[in-house]
Amino acid sequence: MKKFRYHAVASLLLAGAMALTGCSSSDGGEAAKPGEAGGGGGGGQQVTLTMNSWRVEDTEGYKKIIEAFEAENPNIKIDFKPLKATEYNTILNTALQSDSGPDILQLRPYDTSLPDAGYLEPLDNIPGISSFPKEVLAAATGKDGKVYGVPLSLNTTQIYYNKKIFEQNGIAEPKSWDELIAAAKTLKDKGIVPFSFGAKEGWLLSLSHGVIAPSVLGDSYYDKLMKGETNLQGPEFLKSIQRMQELTPYFPENFVGLDLNDMRTLFATEKAAMFINGSFELEGIKKLNPDLQLDFFPMPTDDGKSLITTWVDGSYAVNAKSPHKQEALKFMEFMTTKKFGELFANSLKRISAVPGVTTEDPLVNKMAELSQSSPTPYLMVVYFAHGNPTTKQVLENSLQGMYLNKLTPEQVAEEMQKSAATWFEPFKK
Repeated sequence: MKKFRYHAVASLLLAGAMALTGCSSSDGGEAAKPGEAGGGGGGGQQVTLTMNSWRVEDTEGYKKIIEAFEAENPNIKIDFKPLKATEYNTILNTALQSDSGPDILQLRPYDTSLPDAGYLEPLDNIPGISSFPKEVLAAATGKDGKVYGVPLSLNTTQIYYNKKIFEQNGIAEPKSWDELIAAAKTLKDKGIVPFSFGAKEGWLLSLSHGVIAPSVLGDSYYDKLMKGETNLQGPEFLKSIQRMQELTPYFPENFVGLDLNDMRTLFATEKAAMFINGSFELEGIKKLNPDLQLDFFPMPTDDGKSLITTWVDGSYAVNAKSPHKQEALKFMEFMTTKKFGELFANSLKRISAVPGVTTEDPLVNKMAELSQSSPTPYLMVVYFAHGNPTTKQVLENSLQGMYLNKLTPEQVAEEMQKSAATWFEPFKK
């Protein structure tokens, strides 16, 4: 697989982010061009831009980023107002449909609904946007081929683990599925919860599948899928669902009622040895327990390799109806700079999408290196975040049904195929 290959074929922009508040406030007047009254420097009116995100947990990290921007642009203030992730899409779409919403909004990856509806300002001409690789910009590109978001992060998903618990119980990093199951069994036999896992929030299930599935699917499955040589009821995909079920004995009691906060706390307080989640959880885990002996491993595959699931996430866009588009575009330009990338990476412990940025955190750098050397695309986000409901949502709902003993893995795969067959072109051949 080529470096940082995302197989971005089916869907191209991110959308449906969350935002509630109306467009920005200022002392009145029309939007000014940068450098003029209300713009990025000199005198003039001060403009306040509202910026929405679904990442409430990033509030502290964004303070440093916003302070740096405001220092260079004293007449532009950023009011960062994150909203609850599970409510974000609904709130944002409602606001945009009423010609309000924030000036700057965070976008879901690989979803073209917002640009297709005309809600976003094209960003193709802002300075710095051309520095991003095309496969990264693909996550923020509309069906019309225009770029509508500045990519924020190169996310990965992996299995975090507590190094102290592993060492105390003589467990090494698993190099195969059988070794992973053996490690989980050893932990359970010693009264330790192997996996901090919850099924209350559907997105956690598709994300966990994104980690587990490559153990079966390997590196060649995605090309076969795009050529229509296999489908979601095929033996490979079905086995990936069966492995999700196989892990059930190693989850906490009453895991179907646990949400992300429960999972994060269970792992950070050292009551569970492993935690399947994204790179975006690293900062939160470290905040809860700065002394946690933390590491992670990518998913070992059945063919002896290891793969780390990757995708572009969290691009930011400008509301086409913002009364202060020029000021908002100034912030978009700032987001393309190495200065922004370094602030983001170090403040939030994330892999910046800005090319050439490294961090002070060795685990973030390890994630970044693996995302280049051993990547595999997040299947449900890059390929199947379409349909109504999306095929990704069908997987989430079906996995919840499986964990409630209402569906078999075969039925989950059947539901997935039914959903994807309504819109996924390779399945229509």
